[in-house]
Amino acid sequence: MSTVSTEERILSVLEEDAQASCAEIADRADVSKPTVRKYIDRLEEKGVIVGYSAEVDPKKLSSQSIAMVGMDVDSGQYVGATRKLKDLDEVQALYTSSGDHMLMAEVRASDGDELGDVISEKLLGVDGVTAAHPSFLQERLK
Repeated sequence: MSTVSTEERILSVLEEDAQASCAEIADRADVSKPTVRKYIDRLEEKGVIVGYSAEVDPKKLSSQSIAMVGMDVDSGQYVGATRKLKDLDEVQALYTSSGDHMLMAEVRASDGDELGDVISEKLLGVDGVTAAHPSFLQERLK
């Protein structure tokens, strides 16, 4: 008997292939299709599954540049700054972080110059954001 829970097996399949059908997930997680649907519905309701997306190799995008941007935020303005950052169209994803920076954002723009402008004008233009440190993604390895 597996020590990996049904929920973990289903999530593992979805993380590997967000487009997998319920039948495929059921087969790979060794459960029935109704069980898959029940778990997915529950995980979506609880906010565990927050969306489905495609993984992109930045090197193969001819019309877009991607950066992960670590940001420091004044603690007194954290809530307001976070709300404003989440509303920016160029911010594809925003994460809290326990690393070198308080927040990490995935930022996309048409090219490196525009990406620099987004960082210097939009991200650093948000009240409370005190620093932004970009790492430009070059090639997806896995």
